[in-house]
Amino acid sequence: MSGHSKWHNIQKKKGAADAKRGSLFTKLAKAITIAAKSGGGGDPEFNFQLRVATDAAKAANMPKDNIDRAVKRGTGEGDDGGQIEEVVYEGFGPGGVALLIQCLTDNRNRSNAEVRTVMNKNGGNPGEQGSVMWMFQHKGVVTIADPSTILDRDQFELAVIDAGAEDLEESEGVVQILSAVSDLKKVMDAVEAFGIKPDGVDLEYRAKDEIPLIADDHNKLEKLVELLEELDDVDTVFTNEA
Repeated sequence: MSGHSKWHNIQKKKGAADAKRGSLFTKLAKAITIAAKSGGGGDPEFNFQLRVATDAAKAANMPKDNIDRAVKRGTGEGDDGGQIEEVVYEGFGPGGVALLIQCLTDNRNRSNAEVRTVMNKNGGNPGEQGSVMWMFQHKGVVTIADPSTILDRDQFELAVIDAGAEDLEESEGVVQILSAVSDLKKVMDAVEAFGIKPDGVDLEYRAKDEIPLIADDHNKLEKLVELLEELDDVDTVFTNEA
């Protein structure tokens, strides 16, 4: 499974110490705020992007009050802070691997400075806008953590392909269904029609081509990504490592 998927990142963070739980909730709240602001209002029934964001928050056991506050902030009812926006920074890591650093922030200057500092100190090289984005495709990704819930694999695959699925990947006991961004909701609905509740529904940057790294560069990259994702403004880091 290429790069660093959002679903795997959330699972890893859920298993972290309680001391780090507040940082995860902060990131999830920002995603909810952006979804409520740009996706069509504060009702998940009519705002698919918000539904995806709130489902991720619930999966991480985020309290309902936190979710409600984040929604109100996005719809303009809240008064706790500035406007949140999504910003994607680009660059290179150890071994020449491409990096996309997706941030949710209320201060671009702060985010830019923090990302550049971490990269410069840990083997990264910040790039200009467009320097690596062309190496990735923006995709919808539906994750099923337990493939045994798919009782009729042939019928299931036919249904999701008919709904717009472009590829099905299975790795480490997890199935991920890739689609165009515009088809993500239809694919999710097709999955749920089989009585399966997806474990993750996200928009991700997937590498068009992947590059292998030697062990030393791989370890350096893992450390760089870990440090970047510890920043409050960083939501997800995507790479083109094989």
